[in-house]
Amino acid sequence: MNTRDPWRAVAAVLATAAVLAGAVAAPALAQPAPPPTTTPFSTPDTRDCAQRTKPPAPIDASEVPEPGERTPDPLPVPSPAIGGKRMAECGVVLPDSAGPVPADISATAWVVADLDTGEVLAAKDPHGRYRPASTIKVLLATVALRTLKLDTVVTGTAADADVEGTRVGIGPGGRYTNRQLLQALVMASGNDAAHALSAQLGGDPVTVAKMNDLARSLRALDTRAATPSGLDGPGMSTSAYDMAVLFREAMTEPRFAEFIRTEQIDFPGFPPDPRIPGDTDHPGFVIGNDNHLLYNYEGALGGKTGFTDDARQTFVAGAERGGRRLVVTLLKADVLPLRPWEQAARLLDYGFAVQRGGGVGMLPDAAAAGSSGGPTLAAPPAADPGDRDLPGGSDARDRARLFFVAAGVFVVLALLVAARGVNRRRR
Repeated sequence: MNTRDPWRAVAAVLATAAVLAGAVAAPALAQPAPPPTTTPFSTPDTRDCAQRTKPPAPIDASEVPEPGERTPDPLPVPSPAIGGKRMAECGVVLPDSAGPVPADISATAWVVADLDTGEVLAAKDPHGRYRPASTIKVLLATVALRTLKLDTVVTGTAADADVEGTRVGIGPGGRYTNRQLLQALVMASGNDAAHALSAQLGGDPVTVAKMNDLARSLRALDTRAATPSGLDGPGMSTSAYDMAVLFREAMTEPRFAEFIRTEQIDFPGFPPDPRIPGDTDHPGFVIGNDNHLLYNYEGALGGKTGFTDDARQTFVAGAERGGRRLVVTLLKADVLPLRPWEQAARLLDYGFAVQRGGGVGMLPDAAAAGSSGGPTLAAPPAADPGDRDLPGGSDARDRARLFFVAAGVFVVLALLVAARGVNRRRR
């Protein structure tokens, strides 16, 4: 004890006395332990088809329409159900010979399907309507990839920087290629990147209309985007089945397949913001992929995460095993007892165990539904990223390759002739 500080000594003595008093009195004051305050986990029961026509009621004001506007009517429910008779069921939908679904899946609705054949292997409330959150960026990315040139450079605006929700870090005056914006969109869920892409597509109303047109053409008829980024808005809706359809379509785009499996990229900085007195240059930085399945699941192809207060956790991703590629979608999930990517991993394991041909439904045939990409799934391209923007498409690329091959042969022959001439002179 430090006797040079009498007050500290007194405090120490009093504290010791209090501890001893508590220890003596404790047996007389002991009470039964209070019951746990958390509700035990249970997988949501969807057999009552509560979400057949529209998502659950919102918990905030995000879907209140602007003055003078009204909330759109619910989308019509197709009959018969898209994808087959069993896709009309609202509970867990399994093959007859399949075992029980994995435990600890908190997602209210989910689907596991074969990306190549379109076979739905297992599902829960597949056409139940929920909110997509940022998984709808899969649809925006598909529209942007088919409309915009990747090497076009755009300048960031204050409107980009000030957008609501998750932002990658676009700044006013920064210069970004569309390739970088799309990478930021799907890797880091940047709502600022969504805004910058949407501006090039004609603004949010035009972009949303293009997204919804593509969804309808794919027979994703539970889907209605209200915002390009996935922020909740009046009439926003999708289903676990539709998200599998939209992801499958996006995977026909080689650049999408490349971007979702990219782990990190360097992202540009931006100059001082004139709105901020004394602001200085903002240097570039590294952004990483926020999909943990990519790092933790063997064969992961990449995917997209999402969250809003009304949508809760949402997730869509793909994986490959033994030459077979699957997609998994989760809607209205929670982070307990497992995080969404861990739930997705369990469902993928389950799906890979289902025998081919033993599924419960089918995704629409992409070609028959009017898709411009067709049902052939893309792998990440090995060619130079700029070759997709060659005028004339694949024919132009083929002609360019032929030219360079011919030129290479000519150069080799010329070098051989020159070398032979040198040798003769030396003789």
